Amino acid sequence: MQHATMRQLKVFEAAASLRSFSKAAEFLHLTQPGVSMHIKELEANIGLPLFERIGKKLFITEAGEELLLRAREIIRALKDAEEAFDGIKGLRRGRIVLAVVSTAKYFAPRLLAGFRANHPDVEIRLAVNNRTAVIAQLAANEVDLAIMGRSPEGLDSTAESFAENPHVIIAPPRHPLARLRDIPEAVVARETFMVREPGSGTRLAMQAYFQQRDLSFRVGMEMASNETIKQAVMAGMGLSFISRHTIDLELATRRLVALDVRGLPVVRHWHLAHLSKKRLSPIAQEFKRYVLREGRSLLEAQTTPMAARAPKRRASA
Repeated sequence: MQHATMRQLKVFEAAASLRSFSKAAEFLHLTQPGVSMHIKELEANIGLPLFERIGKKLFITEAGEELLLRAREIIRALKDAEEAFDGIKGLRRGRIVLAVVSTAKYFAPRLLAGFRANHPDVEIRLAVNNRTAVIAQLAANEVDLAIMGRSPEGLDSTAESFAENPHVIIAPPRHPLARLRDIPEAVVARETFMVREPGSGTRLAMQAYFQQRDLSFRVGMEMASNETIKQAVMAGMGLSFISRHTIDLELATRRLVALDVRGLPVVRHWHLAHLSKKRLSPIAQEFKRYVLREGRSLLEAQTTPMAARAPKRRASA
């Protein structure tokens, strides 16, 4: 590959990612014959086919898969170098690719808005996914930084806590348990729960809460969206174990209540993570410092006090 050019690698990376020469041409503002020419030159240089076409579908070969990994590393390394050079020159520009678990989407815009106020020329790309997908993005070096509840396990990464993440059990205001206080864990365990999908940090925290008390819980429905779960709870379909940061509006408007259950809230922490060996650009380093310094106060300012509830009576087991 002595004669491979960056242009060829970028064309190949686009075609491999999009699985289409025509889509790659559109993305790169090239003609389709131009894309085909770059791929043929690269294949001639390597001496192996990078793609194979079966019917109307384009598939990447084993050699192509190997080159794709290397091409992405090279392209990303050059981008990191460009941003580092901008930092050395004193420029306040650059790009940050941030991944957040779905529960963090309720406060991530506030963090980003605060940072952009002093860095208006910074390009920020935000990806929202469940915990499993965010860890996969980190491992593949597709993002600079990630916000998640628990630090990633089985990954050589650095994760630093910047704010508390309390979890509570929610119910509609008309639910019989809503008027009780000091509710035993065994009592709520008898209820039906709307739960997040496997792999979600919220689901893992819920499982740990009940397992530590030798209790099981009954799953009424599994959902991949906090918004859908809240709607289901408001409709009376069951209870849910959820991050306190996702229910500010519903508590303030009395559409939901947080139950007074023993052992709650479960206080976890929000972490900002990145690969240990990753060289963060100057602007990404500055964003990291900003989150670690200001994240806690911004989240506390966003969280409203628990809505006033009707007088409660003590629950019995």
